[in-house]
Amino acid sequence: MYVKNINLINYRNYENLSIELDKSVNVFVGDNAQGKTNIVESIYYGAFAKSHRTSKDKELINWKKDKAYISLLIGKNRLDKKIDINILRDGKKAIKVNSIKVGKIGELFGTFNVVMFSPEDLKVIKESPSLRRRLLDMELSQINSKYYFNLVQYHKILNERNILLKSKKFAEDVLEVYDLQLIEYADYIVSKRLEYIDKINFYGKSIHNDITSGKEKIEFKYNCTVNLDSYKSNYLKKLKDNVLRDREKGLTSVGPHRDDFNVFINEIDAKTFGSQGQQRTSILTMKFSSLKIIKEITGEYPVLLLDDVLSELDVNRKKYILSSIRDIQTIITCTGVDDLGNYLDYRSKIFTVSNGKILN
Repeated sequence: MYVKNINLINYRNYENLSIELDKSVNVFVGDNAQGKTNIVESIYYGAFAKSHRTSKDKELINWKKDKAYISLLIGKNRLDKKIDINILRDGKKAIKVNSIKVGKIGELFGTFNVVMFSPEDLKVIKESPSLRRRLLDMELSQINSKYYFNLVQYHKILNERNILLKSKKFAEDVLEVYDLQLIEYADYIVSKRLEYIDKINFYGKSIHNDITSGKEKIEFKYNCTVNLDSYKSNYLKKLKDNVLRDREKGLTSVGPHRDDFNVFINEIDAKTFGSQGQQRTSILTMKFSSLKIIKEITGEYPVLLLDDVLSELDVNRKKYILSSIRDIQTIITCTGVDDLGNYLDYRSKIFTVSNGKILN
């Protein structure tokens, strides 16, 4: 799987851009704030219909214009896909795949798969559990449409349950209906998260071993707010036991929306005791495990997006990345190519970015 070409109109600082990419390594080089990350962001948007940097779509539109346009031609083993997205300033968006309108965002997932590694990801291990949940949910949603459906339904019921908890017209019989629905969706979500963590452990063991030259062993453990044995019955019991506290706070205190995962390096919690380098290696291990998981499930590697992260990594981590991407289309943004010379070949393309324009 690879991006053949990109067309952008009025997308951030690009008024009109059309470029063709190579199947191997594509490097966008230039000073900061010139538009390199905007290229990567537009590719990511083509996979998820959302930005990795902002939740406000109107920020993606050139401030002088009313709408922005993204078009990606995706090369695949069986059938190429063309993704067209119009982003309107009122918050609406129109998505087409091979000229057929996509009614719901979930229908877009899996059309085109990406794995993104950005500076923000370096915070995943040490900061909020919400970042780690989001990482799991995004990766799972693009390879399992049923997972995305269950996730959406779970949060819909969760929101309705929370509204009821806050309501002066609280009704236990209505709460029971919400609880039973919540449990069904939660059971599927947690089971798929556990399977995904198992796969990350399977692939991550050798990846982490290679990055650290055998000095470290890594393990990912899912931290569930409900006892996993007889999950449904235990979840129902917890919901009932916590109902008074939940009513006081107006929030549901247990469930997948509160779960987390821990990373252990040599059996030590990386979040609390790991060095910054170990935390970065942990997220790198997760990202490269995701590449292999997507390849296993879909039969094709996703596109790898490396947004200004190489400068944040030491020599060993950088070397691992660059020596592992030869069979994967990779989009790299950076301020210089000095460290990339040994890893680029005749197929690689280097684009110089300046003030929203590609100079070569």
